[in-house]
Amino acid sequence: MPRQVDHARRRRQIAEAVWRLAGRGGLEEVTLRQVAAEADVSVRLVQYYFGTRDDLLLGALEIINADAGERARERVEAQGPGLREIVRAVLLELLPLDEERRARHVVYAAYFVRFLADAGLRAAIQDDPDALETMVAALLADVTESPGDEAAFLVAAAGGLQGQILLGHRTEADAVRLIDRQLDRVFRV
Repeated sequence: MPRQVDHARRRRQIAEAVWRLAGRGGLEEVTLRQVAAEADVSVRLVQYYFGTRDDLLLGALEIINADAGERARERVEAQGPGLREIVRAVLLELLPLDEERRARHVVYAAYFVRFLADAGLRAAIQDDPDALETMVAALLADVTESPGDEAAFLVAAAGGLQGQILLGHRTEADAVRLIDRQLDRVFRV
């Protein structure tokens, strides 16, 4: 009887290898062969599941984004019904406040550099609407006259704080304090 293969699990195994490589040294030098070795599979299997190197990088990014979205939903739901607390939970997902988020944001930083250097890959994500900013704007619609501007500022600020934490220029507690201060301003606390 033939073995049953869990294709989603296999794709995840390969994607996690990409993330480990990206976290250790960026994506610039990552090859299909390195990913296969890291995942303990054949290059042919990596190609079967993802195709080209660019498809592999984009596919691994889609998986990590789906994971991040699920974890964010769980944390937001744990916050309770307060609108300010929900917006705060969303913004805190952008900060490397624990080992899981730190590892994810290091991978995102590697992708950021790769997208800067590769116009073809950048074009693949260019048309994606900024769902996070749109969601925050919707949450702020009844709180401020300019929900889109406030959402853009808050998301950009959290993104900037992310880099500062990763580089050790700002502590996690300091970044959370700054987010809270901006939310106090928006919610006029």
